[in-house]
Amino acid sequence: MKKRKQMSEAFLTGALLAIVGGFLDAYTYICRGAVFANAQTGNIVLMGIKLSEGNFSDAGQYIIPIIAFIAGILISETIKGIFRKNSFLHWRQIILAFEIIILVLSAFLPSNRANNLITNTLVSFVCSLQVQSFRKINGNSIATTMCTGNLRSATELLFSFFTSKNKESLNRSLQYFGIILFFITGAAIGAAATSILDIKAVLFAAFGLLVVFFILFKTGEKANEEI
Repeated sequence: MKKRKQMSEAFLTGALLAIVGGFLDAYTYICRGAVFANAQTGNIVLMGIKLSEGNFSDAGQYIIPIIAFIAGILISETIKGIFRKNSFLHWRQIILAFEIIILVLSAFLPSNRANNLITNTLVSFVCSLQVQSFRKINGNSIATTMCTGNLRSATELLFSFFTSKNKESLNRSLQYFGIILFFITGAAIGAAATSILDIKAVLFAAFGLLVVFFILFKTGEKANEEI
């Protein structure tokens, strides 16, 4: 029997989450100490650079978000296991509510070294919850908080279309490229909003997640369904 598509896998949901993902990366980099909230590879590289310079204090600001990202993955799986059979809220909605609360709280932490470290840790935690909880769009494994894997898959599928003329490959490729475009859009919006609102700009990301929270109430998302 064909499985009914869930709203968590809809392209609209993925597009909104990608906007939030790009937004948060721009936000933390611009006004929270030049740290990438989503791209832990970038943080690992920056940490290595600081270590090579003997700047162990600055290196520490990168390792903590990395640890928070790992913790978010573990907690996401824990919430999924506990609330998978919840009949009122889908487990993904519980995670979204958790993310929204964290982002709203981070908007009221003044910008200084200590608070920026806390904020980057919280945002990295939020992003790991998102990347672990929303992993598919229309059956495709797509990340909404980073682009490297999406770019690889999009290009591979485009090559497959050119060699096989399979329109399904083209459709899937365009979905990957579309999510990348929305991520870039989110980064641009995040940069513009942060330049105007500074630390309070993160409230826009919280609002985006709130929209996704209500989208998941639409028919097609069952509380006891898997990914």
